Amino acid sequence: MRVPLPPTFASALTIAALALAGCSPPAVVSVDNAYVRLPAVSRGAAAGYFTLNGGATDATLLSVQSNVAIRAEMHESMKSGGMMAMKPLASVPLPAHGEVKFAPGGKHVMLFDMNPGIKRGSKVPLLLTFADGLRVRTNAVAIAAGDPVPEE
Repeated sequence: MRVPLPPTFASALTIAALALAGCSPPAVVSVDNAYVRLPAVSRGAAAGYFTLNGGATDATLLSVQSNVAIRAEMHESMKSGGMMAMKPLASVPLPAHGEVKFAPGGKHVMLFDMNPGIKRGSKVPLLLTFADGLRVRTNAVAIAAGDPVPEE
C-alpha cells in the first residue's frame, strides 16, 4: 500500500532537490563573463577574455575563432626579464569541473583585423573548439579600450 506524502513534505523535497541541482558542477563545458576589449587605435588587435568552466571530464581548448575577425590566436602574457611578454598557446587544458580564466595579464585571445562595424556594446560571436570535437559558441560584449571590465 502506498501512503501519499503530505503536500508540504513533498514540496519541501522538491525545493531541496532543485536547490542541490543548482549547486552541482556543469555536465558540459560552459563559458561565462565573455567580453572583448576593442583596440585603442584603428587596425589594432582586440583582446578577448572569458571564464571556461569544465564539464564532467577533462578537456583541451584548441582554438577560439570569431566570424568578425580575420584571425584569432590564444596567447598568454608573462613577465620575462622584468618586462611583459606574450607567447602563443597551441592549447589550453581544462580540468573536469575546473575553471580557467582568460583575463588581462594572463591568458587571452587576440582578434586581428576585426570588422570595423564592431563598436562598444556590440556582440562578438566566439567559437571555442576542443580536442574531442566539442564546439561551444558564446557572445562576448565589446567594450572600448578605456572601459572598466564588465561586472560578472
